[in-house]
Amino acid sequence: MGGFFGTVATAPCMSDLFYGTDYHSHLGTKRGGMATYDAEDKAFARSIHNLESTYFRTKFEDELDKFKGCSGVGIVSDTDAQPIIINSHLGRFAIVTVAKVTNLEEIEKDLLAKHMHLAEFSSGKTNQTELIALLIIQGKDFVDGIENVFRHVKGSCSMLLLTEDGIIAARDKWGRTPIVLGKKEGAYAACSESSSLPNLDYEIDRYLGPGEIVRLRANGVEQMRQPNEGMQICSFLWVYYGFPTSCYEGVNVEQVRFTSGFKMGQTDDSEVDCVCGIPDSGVGMALGYAEGKGVPYHRAISKYTPTWPRSFTPSKQEMRSLVAKMKLIPNRAMLEGKRLLFCDDSIVRGTQLRDNVKILYDYGAKEAHVRIACPPLIYSCPFIGFTSSKSPLELITRRIIKELEGDENKNLERYATTGSPEYNRMVEIIRERFGLTSLKFNTLETLVEAIGLPKCKVCTHCFDGSSCF
Repeated sequence: MGGFFGTVATAPCMSDLFYGTDYHSHLGTKRGGMATYDAEDKAFARSIHNLESTYFRTKFEDELDKFKGCSGVGIVSDTDAQPIIINSHLGRFAIVTVAKVTNLEEIEKDLLAKHMHLAEFSSGKTNQTELIALLIIQGKDFVDGIENVFRHVKGSCSMLLLTEDGIIAARDKWGRTPIVLGKKEGAYAACSESSSLPNLDYEIDRYLGPGEIVRLRANGVEQMRQPNEGMQICSFLWVYYGFPTSCYEGVNVEQVRFTSGFKMGQTDDSEVDCVCGIPDSGVGMALGYAEGKGVPYHRAISKYTPTWPRSFTPSKQEMRSLVAKMKLIPNRAMLEGKRLLFCDDSIVRGTQLRDNVKILYDYGAKEAHVRIACPPLIYSCPFIGFTSSKSPLELITRRIIKELEGDENKNLERYATTGSPEYNRMVEIIRERFGLTSLKFNTLETLVEAIGLPKCKVCTHCFDGSSCF
């Protein structure tokens, strides 16, 4: 996936830009980049680094002196090298995107047929941020160019453009990914995660609507395009990706996790001694479950946070397995002889679950129950890049469906329907496969209710295959 931060101020912006971008590090592990514009020298400065072997701050802190000016954009990404700097009939600008262009090859072919060229390559492939920039410069102005992106890109695209006259922020036309505006005296900011704002003394100003385009200057915000009516913000932001203190559409991530766990705990009839959250994104749900169930919360597993990243983002299965095993450390004193219930955000491939359940029993757990914050992931996401999966068969659910049906695409609606015979059989196979005492997934209805937005405004495609198209 990825996350960006941009700011325009009356004073030099480098400190805010550096730390604001760093606060998006939980959203990406591959590349980071920053660009600033110095109005006095009329010059852009840019730097991009690979983050696969280290963290954002360690790559950029030694070169901060080269960034001058009062406006800038930064990105932490799981995709292409960014920012891209463009000189065009619209003027000079740097661009960062949080995007997934599913029809990239089709657009690339069309651009090449128009005698345009693509100079930036990421991992030997077309850089989708450059592709988006080329769609923008086909417009008569920035708004027309961004609307050209909305017309052509299948998937999603939110973006920040650092121009010679402030920052243009444009949210994806369906609002699949968020943009939050922050303000403080003498400065405005636009970011993916509102959690990046408070420690930099910004207050949330508002949330951009789907397809809305604004220009940020140090003294205010100009709306350039009104938002669309329809919205399909990704529900998985609240389940997994979002930082606990972040809010999207005014709805706090931790509150959603707590509420979904609380509702599940109130209705679950399992008898357990204590509840534990799988760090980090399972903790909020577990705290809610413990309160709803009326049982104590214990930290039977702790995450070694200094060095180990998320387990499903590395592209190689061997590395995913290593990360899943090494980052979580069980506590024998809190496990031995206990009937434990563990809450986690989701089961994608099953990497983390497989590698940790055996350890629980080895360390003396009497029973191991698992509760999952969202419904089973049945469909791959065509809209945002929330995993590095290249095939639906990387999902444990689809592998089981193929085993049962002979075709991983058969009867998907039945397997996605909570309580159906197909659903129950799939969940039971997952339970047996990992040696769990019991396994339950949250229902789609409970998740949507915890988020608190109308179902028609929340994308739940990965759970039920629904789509606004």
